[in-house]
Amino acid sequence: MTEYMVLIVGDADRWWTTMTAEERKHGYEQYSLFSKSLVERGHKITGGAELHASTEAKHLPPGTTTETIGGYYLVEATDLDQAVAWCELLPDCYSLEIRPVVDIDVSA
Repeated sequence: MTEYMVLIVGDADRWWTTMTAEERKHGYEQYSLFSKSLVERGHKITGGAELHASTEAKHLPPGTTTETIGGYYLVEATDLDQAVAWCELLPDCYSLEIRPVVDIDVSA
């Protein structure tokens, strides 16, 4: 298995500023379905979190980014295609960036 990082990219602040409570509830249900589906198939979510609003972030150097990260998952999958297929279960109100995590052998 290879570990993949799924970055949830976009205006994360709108989740709290413009979406209705019902839209947020539906979104959280989709995140739960994603997690449950992976576990049911015997795969692991090895990490992840929802992040605070971009107003609480610091960008270095200042003013250098236009996109924000709303959250992330670390998942194990057999290949990138499998990871991408699973991510179709996530809410479609954001863009996703999915890439393999470098496995560094510190014993070498």
